[in-house]
Amino acid sequence: MNYVIIGNGTAAVGTIEGIRAVDPEGPITVISEEPYHVYGRPLISYMLLGKTTEDKMLQYRPTDFYEKNGVRALLGRKAASIDAAAKTVVLEDGEKIPYDKLCICTGSRPFVPPMAGLDMVEDKTSFMTLDDAKHLDAMLGTEHDKRVLIIGAGLIGLKCAEGIYQRVKELTVIDLAPRILPNVLTEVPASIIQKHIESKGVKFLLEDSVEQFEPHTAHLKSGKTVDFDVLVVAVGVRPNTELAAGAGCEVNRGIVTDARSATTVPDIYAAGDCAISHDITADTDRILAILPNAYMQGETAGHNMAGDPHEFTKAVPMNASGFMGLHMITAGSYEGETYLEQDEDHYKLLITRDNHLVGFIMIGDVDRAGIYTSLIREQTPLDTIDFDLIREKPQLMAFSRAERAKKLGGAH
Repeated sequence: MNYVIIGNGTAAVGTIEGIRAVDPEGPITVISEEPYHVYGRPLISYMLLGKTTEDKMLQYRPTDFYEKNGVRALLGRKAASIDAAAKTVVLEDGEKIPYDKLCICTGSRPFVPPMAGLDMVEDKTSFMTLDDAKHLDAMLGTEHDKRVLIIGAGLIGLKCAEGIYQRVKELTVIDLAPRILPNVLTEVPASIIQKHIESKGVKFLLEDSVEQFEPHTAHLKSGKTVDFDVLVVAVGVRPNTELAAGAGCEVNRGIVTDARSATTVPDIYAAGDCAISHDITADTDRILAILPNAYMQGETAGHNMAGDPHEFTKAVPMNASGFMGLHMITAGSYEGETYLEQDEDHYKLLITRDNHLVGFIMIGDVDRAGIYTSLIREQTPLDTIDFDLIREKPQLMAFSRAERAKKLGGAH
């Protein structure tokens, strides 16, 4: 069996490991437009902050991953199209790579909305890739004298802020939404995170947007102006679905897949930020752009590509992050009955519905939050555990002996 994977992120790693769990010898080819070995994208902010290095980020070296798994890595090579009838991937330089089974792990790209005058700004970047981080690092220099404007107060924009706030003279974040992290947090926890970030010197201008750029000035719709030396556009992302659509795969915002990570075209699979999952907490199909989901989708694809029937039916939205020393973990849906604990040091909101835990938000003390995530993912009926005990502190004593053994193997 000849396997080809387009993309080189977490979903691709899952696909490779899924294949090798079943087929130890079939040739695997990875095609990646980026010239780097697999690296942890969330770490680019820590590289700018000085908490890690580029060398440490390139965690999967050929000698300990590609060669170990018999992978031919075509790095710095772009896939231009997929010929599903001929079962080949055509590269931009015209080379054709044949496949028996193909997995599309093309991820997403920055979304840059039309903004008047943006082309006049010379020192600008997005913040998704290692090259973006290296470009931003070069623009900031070492003098700590730059004024930086970030457009977007979502996860990408705030992680960028975390990476550079100690290296700049001024840092301003603008977002059209009324709160930061609007797709992740409700109003109260968002205000907690915002207040903490503001205490580090970051300024937020919310419910506002840029009407016109000049080379070093943003004129806002509110009438305010922001002067800057460096601009970071972190408004959002768009899934890379063009190759899949060109191959005849059904695309609906993301690439449509089933529980086996299979697309609607035979022998083509998809995983990661480009592919749709079924969110069990909201009972809806949508993209869940998170690393655990990408890996498990890829692993599922790999098993099926190698002939071992496998399904991934436990996709849930979740985020584990930190902002300038304040930790946050969220998961699931926020619709249902709520249980709230809040004091100066932490915030915890649990959401239940129909005898199940369906979501939570934890800020500050996030110890053993994985137990809550496991309850959601496994859809554990709450009347089968001591939920009164577990509400106050996630702990294994709330489960039966058999369940404790299971959780010890799967929750962190």
